[in-house]
Amino acid sequence: MTFLTAIDRYIARLVIVPMLSVFVIAASLLVLDKMLKLFDFVATQGGPVGVVFKMLANLLPEYASLAIPLGLMLGILFAFRKLATSSELDVMRAVGLSYTRMLRVPFLFAIVLAGLNLLIVSYVQPLSRYYYEELQFELRSGALGASIKVGEFNALQDRTALRVESSRDEGRQLQGIFARIATAKGEVLVISAREGQFFANRENPDTVILRLTDGQIVQQSPTIRNPRVLTFASHDLPIDLPKIEQFRRRGDKDSEYFLPELLRIGWSRASSVEMRNQSIANLNYRLVEVAMMFLLPLLAVALAVPPKRSSSALGVFVSIMMVVAYHKVNEYGQDVSSLGRVDPTLALWGPFTVFAALIVWMYWRLAYVPGGQPIGGLESAFSRVARLVMRLFAARKPAQAAAHDHDDPSPAEAGGATHAA
Repeated sequence: MTFLTAIDRYIARLVIVPMLSVFVIAASLLVLDKMLKLFDFVATQGGPVGVVFKMLANLLPEYASLAIPLGLMLGILFAFRKLATSSELDVMRAVGLSYTRMLRVPFLFAIVLAGLNLLIVSYVQPLSRYYYEELQFELRSGALGASIKVGEFNALQDRTALRVESSRDEGRQLQGIFARIATAKGEVLVISAREGQFFANRENPDTVILRLTDGQIVQQSPTIRNPRVLTFASHDLPIDLPKIEQFRRRGDKDSEYFLPELLRIGWSRASSVEMRNQSIANLNYRLVEVAMMFLLPLLAVALAVPPKRSSSALGVFVSIMMVVAYHKVNEYGQDVSSLGRVDPTLALWGPFTVFAALIVWMYWRLAYVPGGQPIGGLESAFSRVARLVMRLFAARKPAQAAAHDHDDPSPAEAGGATHAA
């Protein structure tokens, strides 16, 4: 019993290191890809840089729900591949340990991570998705201080235009200010100033004070024949804040509903047919993604053990392709079933059944068929293609060398040609 416990701890150490590494790498790649787009979006809207990291933090649960299954599968696959290539797996099999017994620790990892992923897709991901949409709305509406764009004319009110040449101290200090204000009486004020700074108005919270320094005011009015010019050292200009509409309530999209809410909407007769179809499709999509995690240990072991006298990593490539393809099939099934064209049970649980049967067959062939290799045919075909490619490259090299010798004669031949001439 002690020996088996030591084996379990050894397998756990082999699994957890690549599993965490794959999880971090996959999440980082997804975050970096999205970060560039968010920086461009925030810069276009004129928002503060800190909003990018808030938006990325709200996207982490969505990326985690994708990275956790991939990390679980590749962690188990790399662990058993190391055991197989180092012949430790043969020793464990020789002392009576079956594949099913060695999968005790991987299945414990799968149960814990499946529970974590269910919590993420049920409650954490809908909330984070809603907060992400809220940040996007606030950026577009100017609620995050994104209404003042440097180098452009900004319409602060119906009759006010403001342009700022540059800013510093995170937008607190403005330089090169030009403003044009049209009053209800037909007067026009053209204001220019060297510097300016915004201050809160304690008397009226709906306005802010723009304190201008070293500038002049040009006043034009139908009652004044010649424009008036006023030079000032300091001038306070009150500016009305734009009215910002409130963001919508959570639940405008199916991805923002909790799992119990999707179930209630899907079975409620008060909901429209479209809402019921979308809710049931999204509910089944989340559940089928979590359910597949319980089959990943079997898939990882079936693809981790290469054929004898082979160290090919084809199983790693095949496993990633299968998981990604299954995820895309589920996304397509959700889209089709949400439109009401196909029943969600058939569109989502049908591919799950086919995929599960394929995984169980691959594991059964490896574990219970003597000499069975689920991807032996793929390994043979891959090796044949590799040898064919190597022969083609090897055949091209002599032909290129002969063509080069024919184009460039040797020194002796060149000397003979000169002597004959």
